[in-house]
Amino acid sequence: MLNTAITPFKSKLNSPLTKKGITVLQINLGKRCNLACTHCHVEAGPKRTEELSPEICQQLIELINRFPEIKIVDLTGGAPEMNYGFKPLVEAARRMDKQVIVRSNLTIYFEDGFGDLPEYFTQHHVRVVASLPCYLADNVDKMRGNGVFDSSIQALQWLNKLGYGKESDLILDLVYNPQLPISQKFSLAPEQSNLERNYKMFLQEHFSIIFNNLFTITNLPVGRTKMHLERKKLYANYLQFLELHFNSGTVEHLMCRDELSIDYTGNVYDCDFNQMMNLPARTNNGETLTVAKLLEAGSLDLINEVQTAAYCYGCTAGCGSSCGGALV
Repeated sequence: MLNTAITPFKSKLNSPLTKKGITVLQINLGKRCNLACTHCHVEAGPKRTEELSPEICQQLIELINRFPEIKIVDLTGGAPEMNYGFKPLVEAARRMDKQVIVRSNLTIYFEDGFGDLPEYFTQHHVRVVASLPCYLADNVDKMRGNGVFDSSIQALQWLNKLGYGKESDLILDLVYNPQLPISQKFSLAPEQSNLERNYKMFLQEHFSIIFNNLFTITNLPVGRTKMHLERKKLYANYLQFLELHFNSGTVEHLMCRDELSIDYTGNVYDCDFNQMMNLPARTNNGETLTVAKLLEAGSLDLINEVQTAAYCYGCTAGCGSSCGGALV
């Protein structure tokens, strides 16, 4: 790949990437985490201290209470469970009968002070979306740290004992990420339904674990993934690879179109990746938004056009990629 010029993502589309009605509120509660995974686009870790403030937490609860069109409250981090406001937001959303998703690293349940989480999730019917980037121990530990695979297996067995993966209102999903590339032999995630079948067979046979869905997510060149690619001098070539695999059929289903992504300071973005790259959502007149401004306006639908960048090719390559896995 000699020519590494990237077509601006906006130019690839036949029309502007517009917002639909907002139904998903994804909240990044902060960067505190008990792990420091090599592929983490948030760059979270044990030494990070940034987290939600009581003031922003209260504004978010008001947002959840006031807007019935929000169907899903998706809590992420860091380890969302470690950051201020986690339980108040879970309980506020459940009181309003919204689905709550927690993006859990599973190992947090074994840290001091967090051993109540599996039972807490069960009590509040929280949907657990858990990172397990492979069903083989060596691959997981390389990406996430020594011993993470074994802890993850114990956590999944614990959730299964409580009914997760078995009862209709206790949903347990797993997330697959490809290994980070170390050469120009780039690859997209395997076909989702086939990989899900392989995961289910292996985990059932070896660990008696069952789960609901597997989500395949492309490594977007953001955060630590971007740093890794730059260190290996692969960043521009990886972007070109993603562009070469652009699939226009994914655009209709992009997660940025019906969600608002909120950071721990209350700023509003179109998606989590834009949040990490500090590309804020904008109104028609170019104004950036905060939770306070949404409350003041009495509307979630103040954004017409999604802000895009070259890394958007990651969400539109092949079968597409989103927080809910493949798009087509």
